[in-house]
Amino acid sequence: METVGSGHQPLRDAHRDPAREVPLPRMGRWALDVAFVWKVVLTLGLVLLYYCFSIGITFYNKWLTKSFHFPIFMTMLHLAVIFLFSALSRALVQCSSHRARVVLSWTDYLSRVAPTALATALDVGLSNWSFLYITVSLYTMTKSSAVLFILIFSLIFKLEELRAALVLVVLLIAGGLFMFTYKSTQFNMEGFALVLGASFIGGIRWTLTQMLLQKAELGLQNPIDTMFHLQPLMFLGLFPLFAIFEGLHLSTSEKIFRFQDTGLLLRVLGTLFLGGILAFGLGFSEFLLVSRTSSLTLSIAGIFKEVCTLLLAAHLLGDQISLLNWLGFALCLSGISLHVALKALHSKGDGPKPLKELGSNPDLELLLRNSQPEEGDTEEEEYFLAQGQL
Repeated sequence: METVGSGHQPLRDAHRDPAREVPLPRMGRWALDVAFVWKVVLTLGLVLLYYCFSIGITFYNKWLTKSFHFPIFMTMLHLAVIFLFSALSRALVQCSSHRARVVLSWTDYLSRVAPTALATALDVGLSNWSFLYITVSLYTMTKSSAVLFILIFSLIFKLEELRAALVLVVLLIAGGLFMFTYKSTQFNMEGFALVLGASFIGGIRWTLTQMLLQKAELGLQNPIDTMFHLQPLMFLGLFPLFAIFEGLHLSTSEKIFRFQDTGLLLRVLGTLFLGGILAFGLGFSEFLLVSRTSSLTLSIAGIFKEVCTLLLAAHLLGDQISLLNWLGFALCLSGISLHVALKALHSKGDGPKPLKELGSNPDLELLLRNSQPEEGDTEEEEYFLAQGQL
């Protein structure tokens, strides 16, 4: 006889109908298998979508600058397209949620948002400008070094504590960048200086972005609102550079202001508009990947994206990459991978708290979210935090 508290099943369990019990575990396992497979397929699909937009806009910028030598004007048009889509997104979200979107006062707008917008504009503008002089491979490798400046500015602004592991990350990335550019047959100092300057400004940019997001009283945690407020100031920040370096040449060019062929003008504007769509799609896919998976997934995907970009550049564009260059790239990726690993360990140790690392993506970012009220604010911050790993 079974006794109460003996730790065994009561005898009445033996009289249960096995025909009614057996299918439940099988159905449960089947449901778990289907859910796992669906999650894997969804993640791979989102990663591929992110790769298409991210790699696509890199090669698009290089392709366009071969025939259209006005990268700052190109960037400004992209900003205008992104602003248009972000405004439309805000209107759609507001209609669906029936909640008014945040609108900053002019005081907060000029004092708190303007520095971030100016740094972002210079980062993006100089990055696109560099495509006039350097190859996609050198651009990809140099822009990956942005983590160096991110860590430096994180230490300056006390967003990160100095640790031996961070010093190792800096040495690996710096050493890899030196090996990749050393005796490179397609090295161009002017283009390298532009993209390296963009990486440096990117360190300031994402540090300021983190500080901006942490100001809860501004209400810019939602990326749609953030980018909506950034785009106009970014446009104005690039306008002086455009006026100095491209204004006169553009006004006398037959492709834009002195156009004689309306069809050619429409093709140029359509091509530029396509770049804005790619930039918007990049931001959409990045944030969608983070919101559906995690910022760590985006970080890891970004590492393999750099490898894919270099392989495609060597195969499609004929970029010459020596064995020493590949070793330097591998050394740089090892530093970035270590940074991602530290980020993952830090995340596990701190639980749901957002990480302190920030970074810069080589491409123009825009976030779009079909959000639910009061949910996912941490995910929105994770997007910005993930950029340092790309």
